[in-house]
Amino acid sequence: MEISSLRVNGQRLKTTLEEMARIGGTPGGGVHRLALSDEDRHARDLFLKWLREINLEVVVDEMGNIFGKRLGKNPNLPPVLSGSHLDTQPKGGRFDGILGVMGVLEVLRTLQENRVETERTVMIVNWTNEEGTRFTPAMLGSGVWAGVLDRDWAYCRTDILGKKFGEELERIGYKGKQPAKRGPVHAYFEFHIEQGPILEKIGKTIGIPKGILGISWYDIFVEGKANQAGPTPMEVRNDALCAAAEMILKANELPARMGGNMVSTVGEIHNFPNSRNIIPGQVRFTLDVRSWDHDLMGRATEEIRKDFLGISEKRGCPVRMEEVWRIRPTVFDPDLVRKVGEAANQLGYFPHPMVSGAGHDAALVSQVCPTAMIFVPSIGGRSHVEVEDTRWEDCEAGANVLLHSILQSAGC
Repeated sequence: MEISSLRVNGQRLKTTLEEMARIGGTPGGGVHRLALSDEDRHARDLFLKWLREINLEVVVDEMGNIFGKRLGKNPNLPPVLSGSHLDTQPKGGRFDGILGVMGVLEVLRTLQENRVETERTVMIVNWTNEEGTRFTPAMLGSGVWAGVLDRDWAYCRTDILGKKFGEELERIGYKGKQPAKRGPVHAYFEFHIEQGPILEKIGKTIGIPKGILGISWYDIFVEGKANQAGPTPMEVRNDALCAAAEMILKANELPARMGGNMVSTVGEIHNFPNSRNIIPGQVRFTLDVRSWDHDLMGRATEEIRKDFLGISEKRGCPVRMEEVWRIRPTVFDPDLVRKVGEAANQLGYFPHPMVSGAGHDAALVSQVCPTAMIFVPSIGGRSHVEVEDTRWEDCEAGANVLLHSILQSAGC
């Protein structure tokens, strides 16, 4: 078979994705598979089984990142790497992250059954805790591997129940011996759903991001004075929840006030003591700010800090704002992005250039090697929810672009 006519098996890709989606599957058609949960362990076990079925050399590192190697003719050359993550958001979707792992698995199955030899080794990876929903921040696995985050610091990250990342990694049996340490990589590709409405709106099958928005995460702590709801007059209250509510509205207004391309989200709130007849004494909430303009994000941070302090003084509720994660806007390797575009064009897809609004492991891997991403449309622009969906033919199209991008980089 001519390499140019090689294609993935779309039906097999669909079957694989559907089987993986059953692990942690929800009644609403989504997936609830948090990092280092029992469901994550079961998904990893199945993933390893599939890797071994095509005779890949499997390595699990000390962060639980799983690598599968298909050796090339010249294994001394830096490999081509591709993958994403198996963990999901709470009641998340079937495609976010998982498509990027199952997509490259299908590429490797296609190479194996057609006995295609590549000059370079091709590697698949499942990164640990990309979502950051159970253990903050996101991208712990790729962050430690890339040398951006400290391993022992990552091991000590806790979930809402106080369980430590390192202990949970050991509990599920995926705390490997291999150091989570970057090595030479020729190129990295990450195949993903768009998670936004643009591709569907303009009728394009393939999107190729030039980079990823900068992201800042904050934890906000508001201190009030808990008291009995009935006898406490309104004028003497220090209601932490009311103060937090005003702050949240200010966060929602922030992008419009800054006048730039920016989004701001409060997605998590904890109210204490959370009783109907007690004035709230403490509130913790999260703030997520994103923009392609790094300087704008810096100015926005100072603006929202001033807003919060003003509300704090007015309501007598001290506030503390802690930055828990910051990643600058990521610019992907222009040459590799161009080559992905060429592969898509050769397959007849005429890709759309864009920017990713969602964070991905690719942002950290790009600090190690040339990196590019491939997007396919999200139906209705919905993601991180149970109704997240992408057409199967689009999944197949994206996997074919991934296949030929990998072949181009790995050499035949």
